[in-house]
Amino acid sequence: MKKQLCFIAGSLAFSLGFIGIFLPLLPTTPFMILAAGCFAKSSPRFHQALLNNRFIGADLRRWESERTMLRVTKIRATWIIVVMFSISIAILYERHWLQLMLIVIAAILLFFLWRVPEQKTKAN
Repeated sequence: MKKQLCFIAGSLAFSLGFIGIFLPLLPTTPFMILAAGCFAKSSPRFHQALLNNRFIGADLRRWESERTMLRVTKIRATWIIVVMFSISIAILYERHWLQLMLIVIAAILLFFLWRVPEQKTKAN
C-alpha cells in the first residue's frame, strides 16, 4: 500500500513539475525532486528514468547525492522565473493586486532558490 501511494504521489509530482515548465506559478524543480524521491521508494524503473533524463537527470543526481545545485542552474532558473513572471505581469495590465501578488511570489521563489547550497568546486 505504501509503495502504491508513493507511486501515485510521484506521478502527481512529476505531472505538476511537467506543467510547471509552462506555467510560472508551478516550480518544476521541487516537483521533480519530490517525484524522484517518491519513485526511489516505489518504482526503480521510473526513478532511473528521471535520473537518466538528459535535461534534468544530472541536477537530480546531484541533489540526491549532495543536496546542492550548480550556480549555472540557479542563474538559468532565475532568468526563467524573471522572464515568465514578467510576461505574466504584463498580461495582467491594470490588475495591480494580481501584479503585486506575482511579484511577491517571484521574490519568494528567488529567495528560496538562492538559499539552496551550491556544489563545492573540486580542487585540481
